[in-house]
Amino acid sequence: MSKQSDEQHKLIVPGLWVERIEEVFHIVLGVFLLAIAAAALYFSVVRVFETNPFFPTGMIQAINDILFIIIILEILRTVVARYTDGVFQLQNFLIIGVIAAVRHILTVGASMTLAYGKTQAEFDRAIVELGVSSAIVVALVFAIFLSKASNTFPTANSKRSKSVEAN
Repeated sequence: MSKQSDEQHKLIVPGLWVERIEEVFHIVLGVFLLAIAAAALYFSVVRVFETNPFFPTGMIQAINDILFIIIILEILRTVVARYTDGVFQLQNFLIIGVIAAVRHILTVGASMTLAYGKTQAEFDRAIVELGVSSAIVVALVFAIFLSKASNTFPTANSKRSKSVEAN
């Protein structure tokens, strides 16, 4: 008996079944995320018309809701890419992180602008939140830059193959 057939007999669940089940889960997750995004859009539109006063509270809430929907759609894009390419893409996660951090910055900044009579402790906490979120945005953008830059550098294998081709 060959070594490969011995390994196949040791498997509890065939690999093909696992792949098919994983594909079904990705499809279900994608549909579920799309439904969540559609529901979030519906409730965001309803909330815009119900928020009183519209300026500035309704506008700030609408921007916050839109960024939330964008985050959901980016996660959906990542799930779809995982389903089609078979790998999770680092840049998509980094972009989701940047959007989430910017959303938090906008929310904290808006609450600082609209909330009169905040205590010094609440103000200090909001400033620290803004600083931390800003540092997160800078770090994530730098990570995106490094990720894109690493894709342009030749790897050791490509250098070796070029030197072999030259000889």
